[in-house]
Parts: sequence; structure tokens; C-alpha cells
Amino acid sequence: MAARVRIMSFRKRFGCMMLALAVLVVVSVGGAFAQSADPAPAEVSAQEDAEAAPPEDNAPAYPAGLDDPTLEIEELRLRLLPLTVDQLTELAAAWQGIVAGQTQAVVDESLALERLPTQEQEAARARVVALTETRNAGFDRFSEVVSNLARKGGDPATVETYRAYRSSIVVQEKQEADWRTLAEGALSWAVARDGGVQLAIRIAVIGGAIFALLLVARIVRGYARRMFGKLPNLSKLLQAFLATIVYWLTIAVGLMVVLSSLGVDITPLFALFGGGAFILAFAMQETLSNLAAGVMIMINRPFDEGDYVDVAGLGGTVKNVSIVSTQIVTPDNQIIVIPNSKVWGDVITNVTASDTRRVDMVFGIGYGDSIQEAQAVLEEVVSGHPLVLKDPAPVIRVNELADSAVNFIVRPWTKTTDYWAVYWDLQRAVKEAFDAKDISIPFPQTDMHLYMAPKSLPAAVDGLPLARQTSTGRGPGRDDPGPDDAAEPAPAAG
Repeated sequence: MAARVRIMSFRKRFGCMMLALAVLVVVSVGGAFAQSADPAPAEVSAQEDAEAAPPEDNAPAYPAGLDDPTLEIEELRLRLLPLTVDQLTELAAAWQGIVAGQTQAVVDESLALERLPTQEQEAARARVVALTETRNAGFDRFSEVVSNLARKGGDPATVETYRAYRSSIVVQEKQEADWRTLAEGALSWAVARDGGVQLAIRIAVIGGAIFALLLVARIVRGYARRMFGKLPNLSKLLQAFLATIVYWLTIAVGLMVVLSSLGVDITPLFALFGGGAFILAFAMQETLSNLAAGVMIMINRPFDEGDYVDVAGLGGTVKNVSIVSTQIVTPDNQIIVIPNSKVWGDVITNVTASDTRRVDMVFGIGYGDSIQEAQAVLEEVVSGHPLVLKDPAPVIRVNELADSAVNFIVRPWTKTTDYWAVYWDLQRAVKEAFDAKDISIPFPQTDMHLYMAPKSLPAAVDGLPLARQTSTGRGPGRDDPGPDDAAEPAPAAG
């Protein structure tokens, strides 16, 4: 019994100890949860401040100061460079609100102007002009933001909406304004630093840049010609063509640099050039054909400047070859311009391509003259001319027994530059030498022999022709009359 009482007492004490331990654990865990759930006083204060502050979404996404109407446009242009599309979109909306308010001020002042008496309208009109200038400055900054948004891939519809908004206000405002307000506005714009003065400065800069650009392009072209002239395989025509390409490329690149430095967006120009080239390819097929032919002429070099050529049925000295035409000068100083397509598509004869030329001449003597004597005279005259080359040797031969003469071919060689001098000198010298040796130079002639039929002939032969034509030449022909016929008297004329 005593043992059972001790056991029960032990159980009660053990149960009390376990209960006390459980209560201690619960209290410890509850305190930990309470500490994690309840913020510290500093945290509570920070949270309250955060809740009291405006939401972060209401703050502008772009840097502060970019929507300031007094901000210089040059500074604005630089500060817009790092902005993203989202920032530019929000900034454009902000500037639209700014110019809308400025436009409203212009409208209110314009309406007030109409209700004022005449003596007070001048001052009110000056206020309208001043407000309009301020608004136009805002439009300039608004346009700069919209242009940046378009270049960085902003929504095209949004960009077009902003630009249409500006254009509609400016156009309609000009239509509604009276002429005095327009005149004062134009005068005020002309003397404004960011208006007419800036435009005049830009025009002066562009003019000076173009002048300097042309000067630089000429210098580059001259340098390119000297460089191309050192290449032995390039003709003068191709050298001039390549130098011209360098000249225009220098001008094109320089113009793009000048326009870019003035803030002009040259990106649309490339699309414009591409579309224009596509249209011109169809509209100027003949010109493109001449261009291709000009390139082929310059590459293949069938002739060069200063050469005497026969092309397209015309002969003359080549004066100039452009990308579309060839210009030649005839011996009588006529200037003829031939399209390159006709030049390249026809037979080209380059008369002066070689250093030497053969002078082809024909001299005739009578059938009664001595061939050996004429041969000796011709050889003496040709060999005695100082401009005739010894090598190749001249060719002098009997070539043809013609109707009226025995023809010699005389073919000496000379330098190309002396061709006509040799030709003219030998023509005269041979004539004088033949005259000195009594050698005749015959010419074509026709002998007519008339016969009168005797009256005693039978009537059957009365219808025979009374005249017949003999052969030409100096000697008798097959149909020439014999000695008996020649002795017959010729009938009287008539």
C-alpha cells in the first residue's frame, strides 16, 4: 500500500514537471512568432512613410528637367540620347500637354484681341506674337522628342498622331490669324536668335560648306587623276571616268556629313535614292544603255582622246568621252555628239591607233607611154620625199589595165602624223614629174562616130541606125571603124 502511494505521488510530480515544460515551450515559441510578426518601431515608421508617399508609378519615367520649356534645345537634344522608347513616349505626352497649354494661351489672347478697341490692339497683338513665339519654341522641343521617339522605334501611329497634332495647329492658326499678326510674327521670327538668325547662319554654313566641299572635291579629283595616270593599263578615257566618280562620291559624302552636322536626318534620303533609282531604271533605259556602252568603251579602249576615228558613219578626232556620249570634232571643226550605244554597237575604225600608216595612191598613164619610164619616175619621186619611210619599203607596181589608162599603185609608208603631208606632196610631185617627162595622164573619154546612109541603098536598110557608139579609150576597139570607114566624110551638122 505504501509502495502504491509512492508510485502515484511520483506520477503526479512527473506530470506536473511535463506540464510546466510544455507551458515553457509554448511561451518561448509564441514570443518568437510575436517578434517576427510585430515590426520594430523604426520599421513601422518607414512603412508609414512609404504608405504616405505617392505611388512610384506616378513619378515620371524620364529624368527631371526634360519637360522644362526654358531648356535649350541643344541641351535637350543631347539629354535625349540615352532615353528609351518608354521614357520618350511619356516625355512626348508631357510636351504635348505643355504645347497644348501654350496654344490655349495664344487662343485666349487672340480672342481677347478681337474684343479690344483699335487703340489697344497693338499691345495685345504684341502679346499674341510673344505667346506664339513661346509656343513655337515649345513645338520645336516637342518635335525633337517625337523625332527621337521615331528614330528609336516608337509606335508609328503614336508618332504620326503627335506630328499631325502639331501640323494642324500651325496650319489652322495661320489661316485664322489676321495679316497684321502674321506680319509681326514673321518680322519677330526673322530677328529671333532661334528663328531667322539661326536660319541665316545655317544657310551661310551650308553655302560655305558647299564651296569648301567643291574645292576639296576638285583637289581630290586632281590627286586621283595623278594616281590613275601612273597606272600603265588605264586609258585616258578610263582615267577621266574614274576621276569623275571620285569627284561625285566626295561631294555626296561631304553633303551627308554637312547635313548631319546641321541636325538633318539623312536616313530618309537613302530610301528616297533607292526608290528614285528603281524608277529611273525604267524611265531611262536608253540612257542606261549609253552608260553601259560608255563603261565598255572605257574598259576595252578601242580609241582614246585625240585619236581620229570613224564611228557610226562619221569621222573625226575624239574630243571627249562621257558616260553617255562620245564627242568628236570633224576636220572642218564641227562638233558631233554620238550616243555611246551607237558607238559601241557599230564598227569602230581607229585611224591613228598605229604610229605609221600606208599612203595608198593610184596614178595612170596612157597606153602609148612607156611603163618602164613611168616606173622610174614614180620610184624617184617617192624615194626623194623626206617624210617617206625606208622601212617598210614603198610598193610601186602596175595594178590595172583600165579602159582609159594603165594604172600604177603607189603605196609608201609614213608616220601617222605626216599622212596628209605625204599624200598631198606626192600628188603634186608626180604630176610635175610626168609633165617634165611628157608622160600623159589620161582621163575617161568617149568617141562618137556618125554615118550617113547613101541614098542609093535599098529601102530595106533605111531603118538601120545612122550612128553607133564606140568603146572608150585611146586605142581602137572592136567596134571602131576601120580605115575605109574613117575616110568617109562626116555629114554636115543639122
